[in-house]
Amino acid sequence: MTTFAYFAGHEQWHPEQLVRHAVLAEEAGFDMIMVSEHFHPWVDDASASGFAYATIAAMAQATERVEFCTAVTTPLFRFHPAIVAQASATLDRISGGRFRLGVGTGENINEGPLGYEFPNYAGRASRMREALEIMRRLLDGEKLTFEGEHYVTDRAKLYSPPMRRVPIYLAAGGPKSAALAGEMADGVITSVKDPADTVERVTDPARAAAGEHGRDEPTVCASRWTVHARDMDEAWDALYSWRGLRAPGRLEAVDPQTLRERADELPREEVLGRYSLSYTADEIVETYRPLVEDLHADVVTIQMASLDQEGLIATLGTEVLPALRTMG
Repeated sequence: MTTFAYFAGHEQWHPEQLVRHAVLAEEAGFDMIMVSEHFHPWVDDASASGFAYATIAAMAQATERVEFCTAVTTPLFRFHPAIVAQASATLDRISGGRFRLGVGTGENINEGPLGYEFPNYAGRASRMREALEIMRRLLDGEKLTFEGEHYVTDRAKLYSPPMRRVPIYLAAGGPKSAALAGEMADGVITSVKDPADTVERVTDPARAAAGEHGRDEPTVCASRWTVHARDMDEAWDALYSWRGLRAPGRLEAVDPQTLRERADELPREEVLGRYSLSYTADEIVETYRPLVEDLHADVVTIQMASLDQEGLIATLGTEVLPALRTMG
């Protein structure tokens, strides 16, 4: 049965607002909250950037049923992977066993501001391989002495362990990360534009790698960036805190001002054209239908921006989720 998640973006909303959204999402019938983890947002003039681990802890205290997953955190630079494992175990305990860990190789806008060198993909993937091993072994209760190329632990152990086995999902946009997810993680997180392309580049490589290493088929968590508005002007206003996401050079940028300036040099139609636009509840259903029916995702994340986010959450609960559940 498909799990439906609501995306809580720290780049859009301040933490106290996100806690409120999590409560409303649970009331609307969502099964999970996907929570982004950033140090800097994508623009500097209409944005936020709270500390995700604290926000999730507050969400857990304010809710009873929904699960939580980071979407995603980077356990490579700002946080040693052992610290991410410790945070995950703590959040799992605070939430009563409702936490999943989503990780990714990151972007420089979160690491560069703190003075970290942001290597190329191969360098980040090498770090991620070690990080996945460290986090898994610590979360599974091991006292770990580890000496790798990038990380060292000396008899490290989580003395407040998780309440259950915490799944680890790895974000992937292409076959290399997808294969690493299949080999070492429990699932893959992916943003979908074309479902057929996602199958070819992400889900098939992840499943193949899992099979080659004798592992269970990975959980597939799929999302799609969508703007809900009445017209193009309103869509632009709703997109405002996201508009730097599609700016040139996003992965290398350090300053949100840079991404904002680059995005604002582009025609609005070009920026808006890189997102799904939905004007009605029926159009939202059709936007996410392929993730359920074509991709057969285990977790479908509704990742949306609106000028009335609380009203949108209510609409998703009354008109969108019921329709999507009949497909799942």
